[in-house]
Amino acid sequence: MAEQIAVLGAGSWGSVLANMLVENGHQVKLWSRNKEQVDQLNNDHVNPRYMHDFTYSTNLVATNDMTAAVKGATVVLIVIPTKGIRQVARKLDKVLGELDQRPLIVHATKGLEQNTYKRPSEMIAEEIDPMHRQGIVVLSGPSHAEDVAIKDMTAVTAACISLNSATRIQKLFSNNYFRVYTNDDVIGAEFGAALKNIIAIGAGALQGLGYHDNARAALITRGLAEIRRLGVAFGANPMTFIGLSGVGDLVVTATSKNSRNWRAGYQLGQGRQLDDVIEHMGMVIEGVYTTKAAHELSLKRQVKMPITDALYRVLYEGEDIKNAISQLMNRDLTSEIE
Repeated sequence: MAEQIAVLGAGSWGSVLANMLVENGHQVKLWSRNKEQVDQLNNDHVNPRYMHDFTYSTNLVATNDMTAAVKGATVVLIVIPTKGIRQVARKLDKVLGELDQRPLIVHATKGLEQNTYKRPSEMIAEEIDPMHRQGIVVLSGPSHAEDVAIKDMTAVTAACISLNSATRIQKLFSNNYFRVYTNDDVIGAEFGAALKNIIAIGAGALQGLGYHDNARAALITRGLAEIRRLGVAFGANPMTFIGLSGVGDLVVTATSKNSRNWRAGYQLGQGRQLDDVIEHMGMVIEGVYTTKAAHELSLKRQVKMPITDALYRVLYEGEDIKNAISQLMNRDLTSEIE
């Protein structure tokens, strides 16, 4: 059955998901602060800053008026960088109160808040009154916007403590090339989504330095061990990390040039400075900020995360990346199970 959906955030992932939902038969309004972007989407059906050579459905409606986007929506999908979650959620709460609506909230943001280390669903829960929302569902998994745009086969997870809400989103998003599975482990889904960006930076850096498949496989495997350790310390189900929002998302992000985190790492490996990489990326590199949050969080919880620690030193303390790799490889020998 067709539903009315608001999508907040018109970057590559938000706009492609909005377009897919239109093609699934739903009425979708896509919100962006940028009026020029809104005009391009409505008049020319393009989003050139984020999605080159892709034409959006003529039935997709864009607006820079959040009230207009949300009015009548039964589902609100938030797809914005982590640092903007609170501001947008706070504004959404006000709009929902004025409209007297209580939609199901979904987010597809992958990161941790600086200083508080809150996950996106925690920030949304704090900013949107329970009277203005139903459940909060996490949409996560190995899913580059560029691949979904060309209808490459994709599988993701809808995670929510209410499996009824997760199942509703599963049905809403699924089609013959986009398959959604359900999970009730919100903590695991969000930690997997956030922390894989750290490992992706490392994987890109290795390739930029000239390392090959063995090095990448070692980094991904040991990186997954770190992700699992931190997630489990906060109550996540360890099985989640061998699923789509864990190893699935990690593999695609740490091996693809479509990943801005991988691209950032690659440029660092080739000798470019972090400030220069950030300035020229044109989009938020979530892994840079997540590295800091995860490093600090691991120290507070006394969780061993040597790869994350090494990348923190490179990104925030100016350590030479080759020296950081040497230190990783020459640590005290230990068991794989630890």
